[in-house]
Amino acid sequence: MKSFQNEVVVTEKGSRYEGTRPFVAEDGKEPVFGGFRARRIGPAEGVLEYTVKEGDRLDLLSLHFYNNPRKWWRILDANPKIVFGADLMLDDFIGETIRIPRLMPPGGGR
Repeated sequence: MKSFQNEVVVTEKGSRYEGTRPFVAEDGKEPVFGGFRARRIGPAEGVLEYTVKEGDRLDLLSLHFYNNPRKWWRILDANPKIVFGADLMLDDFIGETIRIPRLMPPGGGR
């Protein structure tokens, strides 16, 4: 990691935030927002289609498909219609089809 005007830029190889710049004020003062700028999300490859059932949550789907509950963000990235992870638990999503992207092979990054 390196510092960028008192903010941290993630440079860890393979991080999904690798090279992402922080928000900074145009006048050089304190950042307006303490987070990172939007990162590019490419198309999901090798996806499965899954029909949402009552009680589904991103972490549980991630555990089921990836054997790791912390990879939920991959499912979220592949489904832009899900704005917040908790939206999946809303009745409106029951019966909807979502995409489950495949995990990268070992050594293939994120």
